[in-house]
Amino acid sequence: MKLYDGGRAPNPRRVRIFLAEKGITVPLVPVDLGGLEHKGAAFTALNPMQRLPALALDDGTVLTESIAICRYFEALHPQPPLFGRDPQDRAVVEMWERRVEFHLLTPVSNVFRHSHPAMKEMEVPQVPAFGEASRPKAVAFLEFLDGELSRRPYVAGDRYSVADITALVSVDFMKPVKLAVPDHLAHVRRWHAEVSARPSAKA
Repeated sequence: MKLYDGGRAPNPRRVRIFLAEKGITVPLVPVDLGGLEHKGAAFTALNPMQRLPALALDDGTVLTESIAICRYFEALHPQPPLFGRDPQDRAVVEMWERRVEFHLLTPVSNVFRHSHPAMKEMEVPQVPAFGEASRPKAVAFLEFLDGELSRRPYVAGDRYSVADITALVSVDFMKPVKLAVPDHLAHVRRWHAEVSARPSAKA
């Protein structure tokens, strides 16, 4: 088993944090995103969509998409449960993971992909106006999330979950595009400080 990893990019980082929370070690194969290694023939043969991460299993199966990879490891190592403890809890975690992915990670990614100079060769065509239009969407969701976090410690409830992992990488990914959590969002700031202090956040 090998995990093809893309360094600081949010989706590979999601998987690394998840594995760290589970205490699972998987051999990493670094792929140079900046050097467009993921678009080369060798990696394209592994994942024709040219995206990271990718998990190559011993039987030759290749799993892609970060949440699919996390679900695979959750099934193999159910403790601690990061996708929920029972049917209702799993549904709530799924709801919040998707909300964060669609309404925070996606807009932040769009800002990065369409406005950051480093993405000019990868995002064709790069549409700076679209990137700029995505900024207020990310902030609007953080405003919404702040109200939710005023009532509970974590994104999906009283326990850390995969929804927190997605939210953490999303907020951290705001830094390269000069987006910041507004000062008045005290609950988001409290949550971010706490999840950033977990050892897994350094994965």
